[in-house]
Amino acid sequence: MTKFLSLVQLERIWSTTMALFARQIQSLTAGGIRTQQVRLASSTEVSFHTKPCKLHKLDSGPNTSVTLNKEDALKYYRDMQVIRRMESAAGNLYKEKKIRGFCHLYSGQEACAVGMKAAMTEGDAVITAYRCHGWTWLLGATVTEVLAELTGRIAGNVHGKGGSMHMYTKNFYGGNGIVGAQQPLGAGVALAMKYREQKNVCVTLYGDGAANQGQLFEATNMAKLWDLPVLFVCENNGFGMGTAVERASASTEYYTRGDYVPGIWVDGMDILAVREATKWAKEYCDSGKGPLMMEMATYRYHGHSMSDPGTSYRSREEIQEVRKTRDPITGFKDRIITSSLATEEELKAIDKEVRKEVDEALKIATSDGVLPPEALYTDIYHNTPAQTIRGATIDETIVQPYKTSADLLKAIGRA
Repeated sequence: MTKFLSLVQLERIWSTTMALFARQIQSLTAGGIRTQQVRLASSTEVSFHTKPCKLHKLDSGPNTSVTLNKEDALKYYRDMQVIRRMESAAGNLYKEKKIRGFCHLYSGQEACAVGMKAAMTEGDAVITAYRCHGWTWLLGATVTEVLAELTGRIAGNVHGKGGSMHMYTKNFYGGNGIVGAQQPLGAGVALAMKYREQKNVCVTLYGDGAANQGQLFEATNMAKLWDLPVLFVCENNGFGMGTAVERASASTEYYTRGDYVPGIWVDGMDILAVREATKWAKEYCDSGKGPLMMEMATYRYHGHSMSDPGTSYRSREEIQEVRKTRDPITGFKDRIITSSLATEEELKAIDKEVRKEVDEALKIATSDGVLPPEALYTDIYHNTPAQTIRGATIDETIVQPYKTSADLLKAIGRA
């Protein structure tokens, strides 16, 4: 006997089918950008479509279809959260006057650093400006070393001698305090890579304000002449200190400013777009085609530095609107939850873990000792006998008691 399905049964089948379909193909609108995601055969991998890059002197650019697995999704989320919470902690320390001098925060720009780092391979180098705390952590330092450096403690990245703008790790050439100074230095690092026949690139970062520095154009000229493997990356957060890009630059298409150097524009608030673009750019450089310019369209939530409230040249409403519609962390969180790559519970567990890590680092950053005055005379020359160093006045001289910080730390039991 033929059996007919009841209306209720048909409705259940329809609802189940639509639910499965919705989980496989979803269209999200985030910050005005339509992002599609498609679940692949593997239950832990999803394909996303990102905003196309704008191209300069290039016939083709990065793929707009990118894949993401669960492991990477959780790692990227955690990395961005560490930088965000670490910078929040730094801001609080500055307000408490436990950090002195300059302090430039990276909050809002996390997708740029984490996305680029995800595309880098062993031996690649990075050099940036003074907004360097996140990069220092990504390239090997601990949260404790970053925060303790900010407070000038022995446990700091360079034992409290560098402060906010001068931190270093292997293949990370710092934080540079002089605007644009890193641009020719990055070309120099790339020259060394080419000389050694390395298949690596030097990621040379600068802001939209430093994009008008003359040394950038000198560096790009040499880099193109010698086809150096250098990525000149402009992190365009919309303001050079307190000046909007439109008031400072005759051309705000920074990815085209290399003239004869090809360039690409990237949505710097989308970590997947950044990762894919950097992979493509690295392959371009590795193939021997020479330098490339990248513009990361991003946004900073705080002022230029902690001494700048950041609201005299833009409104609080503008900042809140970006937080609401384009935030790199919440946008990424929504995407990986909606695509079932992660659950709310998994991300809450990561948040709790990150909070604990930063809180533990804060305890050391606010209680550890500082280097003795003898440290002022260390690390002046490399591989020389102890030198006679002039002090505060011409009559005050001292023979180096310790030639390096390592010698001093060993003497005080902190090696």
